[in-house]
Amino acid sequence: MGLLAIGTPLTWEEAFKYADHVRYHGITQLLNIWNRYKTRAGDKLYWGDEIEYMVVAFDDEDRDARLSLRQTEILNKLGSVCDDLPSGPKNTAVPVFHPEYGRFMLESTPGEPYNGSVNDLLSVECNMRFRRAMARKHLKPNELPVTVTSFPRLGVPGVFTDPYYEPAGALASHSLFLPDEITNPHIRFPTLTANIRKRRGSKVAINLPIYFDTNTPRPFIDPTIPKDRGIYPEDAEAQNGAALQDHIYMDAMGFGMGCCCLQITFQACSVEEARRVYDALVPVTSVMLALTAASPFWRGYIADVDCRWNVISGAVDDRNEEERGLKPLTNAKFQIPKSRYSSVDNYLSRDPRNRPEYNDLNAPYDKDIYNRLLENGMDDLLAKHFAHLFIRDPLVIFSETIDQNDEMMSDHFENIQSTNWQTLRFKPPPPNSTMGWRVEFRSMEVQMTDFENAAFSIFIVLLSRAILTFGLNFYIPITKVEENVERAQKRGASKNSKFWFRRSVYPPGEERVRVPPGADVDLPTPPSERADEDDLAVRPRHKGDCGRCKTHSAFLDASSRETLRPVEEEYEEMTINEIINGKGTDFPGLLGVVNEYVNTLDVEYVKRKGLRKYLNLIKHRADGTLLTAATWMRQFVDKHPAYKHDSVITKEVNYDLIKAVDAIEKGTLKAPDFLPSDYVGSLQDDGGYLHPCT
Repeated sequence: MGLLAIGTPLTWEEAFKYADHVRYHGITQLLNIWNRYKTRAGDKLYWGDEIEYMVVAFDDEDRDARLSLRQTEILNKLGSVCDDLPSGPKNTAVPVFHPEYGRFMLESTPGEPYNGSVNDLLSVECNMRFRRAMARKHLKPNELPVTVTSFPRLGVPGVFTDPYYEPAGALASHSLFLPDEITNPHIRFPTLTANIRKRRGSKVAINLPIYFDTNTPRPFIDPTIPKDRGIYPEDAEAQNGAALQDHIYMDAMGFGMGCCCLQITFQACSVEEARRVYDALVPVTSVMLALTAASPFWRGYIADVDCRWNVISGAVDDRNEEERGLKPLTNAKFQIPKSRYSSVDNYLSRDPRNRPEYNDLNAPYDKDIYNRLLENGMDDLLAKHFAHLFIRDPLVIFSETIDQNDEMMSDHFENIQSTNWQTLRFKPPPPNSTMGWRVEFRSMEVQMTDFENAAFSIFIVLLSRAILTFGLNFYIPITKVEENVERAQKRGASKNSKFWFRRSVYPPGEERVRVPPGADVDLPTPPSERADEDDLAVRPRHKGDCGRCKTHSAFLDASSRETLRPVEEEYEEMTINEIINGKGTDFPGLLGVVNEYVNTLDVEYVKRKGLRKYLNLIKHRADGTLLTAATWMRQFVDKHPAYKHDSVITKEVNYDLIKAVDAIEKGTLKAPDFLPSDYVGSLQDDGGYLHPCT
């Protein structure tokens, strides 16, 4: 979430008057950053993760699990404790805990970024466990930090928070289900909630298809939606068509921004490297969304989807009726196809393999901003990217920060940049900072255990290194990526759905010994071809000097010599298993190229074995040997003696489910169909918590 500004927020009516001012100065700030850092090169690989927890309070006597709304108190306690700690495990910096939208949420990050070493990769789970242990230690005895993506009973009628508040007092959201008290009390969050509603001209409307079990009524018409409430003008929206038949209806920002996720940000050595990695990861985002699926339950019901993405997208959809195409454009400038929380709309790299046919979404962009960026030296692709982001209005403006020093600050730029929540985020360096050009991978759902969260983090980092080292080409049309994101959210998508992916990912003419698809990471590699184990090196395996910060000329030259086929012949539908573990002898799979990259590193056996346990989790989640979190949760509920096969998550079922999630994390409940048989949780047999680095 980052640092929260202190100030006086403007109402939407006041903020709208300054929207063009923020846009103009935001672009000025961007251009200052661009001109200062566009030639910056030589930055090292630094990266970090963000993990979000829900704090759950248990009433064991009543068999109830509720969301604890003590975020402020908990963060204050953790902040004072962290200030007094000399260091974390293995001399790492003290972790940092941040506020999030939900007052029941905590976000944690490493105290300092990881560096480009295998040792740091192998310390990720340790660091994550250390953070969880710190949070756990400073909660009440009946509270636990749980990493679930969505709380199954958020917004049910009755008590689902501790303490309880009536939704009738929801001044910011006007929700039928959520009180304002579930929102972080910092003034930014209720203002953001209210301004989205006011700008849209109605409440947000989120509808997820219900999962029809044997006893689910058909048609499904949600009996928990209040029919006669008349507190706010929007109270009638549900009955007037906003709530769809056979769907779970949600009407507030809190349903989406109250979700937890796992995000990875890594620094590139230069802007061009960041653009290449960004583009290559665009098609990967939907694959990882399906593979990390962990949110099948919403507002007390079982949904027919497994992921959070469309919920958050709908939760912050501030487009008015003209922008949504429901009315002709009169006051609005653009028809905008998607919410500001969406999948990526444009590829960015100047790699010659980025054919114009791939950017086929025709995303709207502000032509005046685009021309201004071009006139000041930015290239076409990057100018269109930012001109597209800046069709949005700023949602929260503080009166104290309307006038800024555009040379020294980037608050106006970040106001719009950071409220375009896409599956990937391209992040310029902050002014006067040591940070370089960065890419943020945002699609993954948080997992139940730190072992899983570490595995997915490590996999994405290693994949980014393989992309650069081997000059991999993952380009497919953006419209196919759009289809993939929708497919990724379907129930059981990781096993049952197919996704568009590129058939051939290596540059033409590249000769190499490839690791067999899906193989474990333990094949021998000649020492002369290995890189230093302390550096996740980006060294293309061909003759010639291709230093990390130089253009990979051999790959690009090879691509320019390639006979171009029609774009439609470059990709096909594949299963998640094929995309991750490979397909035949021609397509190595994402894990295949990661394994090949790892085998270029001079890593001793014990470290190679350590990496393998994480990569094997990815392998077995993809081939179906191990279940996704969403599928495991569905099976748990289906087998629960209190479940009536009516698609309803009762208080008792929810209590046992959250208890089971915590027991799996601790290792006191074995789940061999979900985690490897040798998984060791965080709790020792004697009841004491393991030191995170044990």
